[in-house]
Amino acid sequence: MSTAKKFAGQTAIYGLSTIISRMIYFVLTPIYTRTLPVGGNGVFTAMYGNASIVNAILAFGMETTYFRYLQKRGDNKQQVYNNAFGVVIAISLVFLLFCLLFLDQIINYMQAGVVKDHADYAFYVKSFLVILVADAFCVIPFAKIRADGRPVKYAVIKCVNILFVMAFNLFFLFGIPFIIKHNLVGAQWLSGWYRPHWVGYVFFANATASILTIFLLLPEIIKLRLKFDFSMFSEMFTYSWPILIANISFIINESLDKVMLKHMLPQTISDQQVGIYGTCAKIALFLSLFVQAFRLGAEPFFFSHAKNKNSGETYARIMNYFVITVAVICVGLIANVNFLALIIVGKQTHLVHNQMVANIYWSGLGVVPPLLFGYLSLGIYMNLSVWYKLSDQTKYGLYISGIGAVLTIILNYILIPKYSYMASAWISFIAYATMMLFSYMWGQCNYPIPYNLKKNLAYIISAAVIVYLSFYVFNRNIFVGNALFLLFVLIALYFEGKNLRAIFKR
Repeated sequence: MSTAKKFAGQTAIYGLSTIISRMIYFVLTPIYTRTLPVGGNGVFTAMYGNASIVNAILAFGMETTYFRYLQKRGDNKQQVYNNAFGVVIAISLVFLLFCLLFLDQIINYMQAGVVKDHADYAFYVKSFLVILVADAFCVIPFAKIRADGRPVKYAVIKCVNILFVMAFNLFFLFGIPFIIKHNLVGAQWLSGWYRPHWVGYVFFANATASILTIFLLLPEIIKLRLKFDFSMFSEMFTYSWPILIANISFIINESLDKVMLKHMLPQTISDQQVGIYGTCAKIALFLSLFVQAFRLGAEPFFFSHAKNKNSGETYARIMNYFVITVAVICVGLIANVNFLALIIVGKQTHLVHNQMVANIYWSGLGVVPPLLFGYLSLGIYMNLSVWYKLSDQTKYGLYISGIGAVLTIILNYILIPKYSYMASAWISFIAYATMMLFSYMWGQCNYPIPYNLKKNLAYIISAAVIVYLSFYVFNRNIFVGNALFLLFVLIALYFEGKNLRAIFKR
């Protein structure tokens, strides 16, 4: 099998598993919006915003480092695994001990000054400690599966995890109320402790699924050997710590806006505003799915292909088709944004006490275009980042992500009080676009790759113009939007038809 076919096949499997898992979350989103209060969705979004930052710290950049050192030390793969996995386990255990010692202080911070619901926040924090540590334990075993070229196993475990999350969510949000309402077996016992519309059950479901994932990964986990090579670790640490800082900076770009919204807006509206932002951002999730699936397949592929003679041309060609694909997805999502909103949050208006009331979630749809182009910029940046990972210049990843993080913090601090979550959405795009530009400029100076800049810019600008017309000029009209979408696809097929036919022929 050719390297291109192998890359495409593995990325397709990673993409399928990612889409299945995210589609289930997509199904859960309208359930949350209809079952949980808006404030509950805000708590959910804010908690995961904080947790994502901690995830980056616990992983310590060892996932990328693991792939790099499998290439550099291919004669000693077991020791690379021991070192990478051992570091993550040690950091996770220290983190857990620290959190248990300062549990009350962490709970108070998460409450953000809210004097009530201390017991609820204590449960939320404890659930997230389980989720964070369990997920950290799975990072390197999952990386090993990817490095070994077993995308099917990766996909199965990920899908089992999310199916378990969904089953628990449905049971707590609908199953138990059904049992109590119809006085079935156990109804009396359940009614003694069950709390309708409580977001804590969502966190409990996720924590349980994370523990289950550890058991599913036991065949990989038991391959760990308690043997640590300090000389190799010294090299790995030098490579990984800039990636750690870069990952933290990236998570700041991705999640800190939710945390800042929670703490900077008035307490009376903060959870509501975070809930609207987090829920409407789910529409941009479809593009994020493709970006994530691409990363899962691309990272091990880029490292394994680095020594090939024409690797630069291969990376450039992958970039071309990546840009075309994400541009098409952007236009398609905007063309159907009203339909997607209807599925996720319900009708634009609904009847309350014999009066038509506007659905508050629809007021947040303006975040979708900037978030989509933010994800587009992020995906291009992930492509571009191959240069500093392959040339062992990971310090540049630190610089680039640091610039994005500084922009995110400063601009959100200035603009959130006046523009709320709309500021956060546009700042996300600005930060990722800035990172993309810096990575391209520094990359071409240090590790030149022959990207087709004019062609890629043409697709991006064309997509931006169509999105502007569809969303703002034609006011999200689904027929006009899809006509423009179809026109864009046909033009892309016209210009890329020759290359596509050659690929399919091969």
